[in-house]
Amino acid sequence: MPLHDWSRVESGIFHAFHTAWITEIQNKLNSGLLPENYYALAEQHAGDYVADVLALHVPPTPEEMSPLAFADNETGGGTALAEAPPKISQHEKIELDIIEIQRYLSIRHLSSHRVVALLEIVSQGNKNSQARYETFVHKTVDAVRRRVNVLLVDVHETGRFDQNGINACIRNMLSPHSTPIVDKPRHSTLASYSPDPPRSVDIYVEHVAPDMPLPDMPIFLTPDRYVNVPLEATYLEAWGGMPAFWRNVVLGNPMT
Repeated sequence: MPLHDWSRVESGIFHAFHTAWITEIQNKLNSGLLPENYYALAEQHAGDYVADVLALHVPPTPEEMSPLAFADNETGGGTALAEAPPKISQHEKIELDIIEIQRYLSIRHLSSHRVVALLEIVSQGNKNSQARYETFVHKTVDAVRRRVNVLLVDVHETGRFDQNGINACIRNMLSPHSTPIVDKPRHSTLASYSPDPPRSVDIYVEHVAPDMPLPDMPIFLTPDRYVNVPLEATYLEAWGGMPAFWRNVVLGNPMT
């Protein structure tokens, strides 16, 4: 299904859809997509964060884990990067500049229940003022710097405060001394950030036009293992549960 134009409705309507979409993603991940020791939860506080993405935890240090738990975390599950790299059109590795959230879906590891990653669905409210946009970007950057994997899903058109693209803003803030990038303004930006200690981050990006379906996107559990999140399938499930009146408004066919 092509992406919808959510600018036709107020932010509260997308918020309702957003909540349903997060739930559908959570259900899919917990129904066999995640390795045995991981689980996904929506509406969870993750340290300094309040979830709006799908979050994957930063693995605890060996001192925090039992030998068995550490072994389980190392073998893990998901797809090995070396065996099958994500089929994403844009990929780059950047070096972090070492210096000293909304609602998230979080994925945690049972050994310590610590968040390893965040999957964030951007809301219109994240981009309707300079202050809110900067707060959103700074918290996402801070999560990556803390070695939390992040999958960012933005199905809204670029606007006044993200004219160069939200990924460009996040990427350039992560590595301010590298050559800055400007993303082409498209309807949707999907970006997966995978911190690779001690100083680098792998970034996988797709830009999706309004007439394109959403591709599956990788969310990383460790620097070399990921699971593909079925964005299109879960989007369709959430869309099917929206009231017919609002689906028609989004489609540009309001009911009389």
